[in-house]
Amino acid sequence: MLLCMASNQQTRPDIGELAKDSARGRIGVVMGEVGGRVQIRPIGGGREWDAMPDKVAALSAREELSARLAVKNDNSRVGL
Repeated sequence: MLLCMASNQQTRPDIGELAKDSARGRIGVVMGEVGGRVQIRPIGGGREWDAMPDKVAALSAREELSARLAVKNDNSRVGL
């Protein structure tokens, strides 16, 4: 029997991948996991925060594109 994952089911992202923390409504890059919590850093850099693993999910393609574009736009405003 062949089992398929539902198209709306998401897996937790690996280190270096973008993720959303649904508890805080924030998006960032997964930096690691320590003490049962996932460390996430804002895409444009900054201070990491801890997230509960069950609240961390991979971004959809649309969410990822939007997040990366927002960082590019912010950087262009300050001349980076």
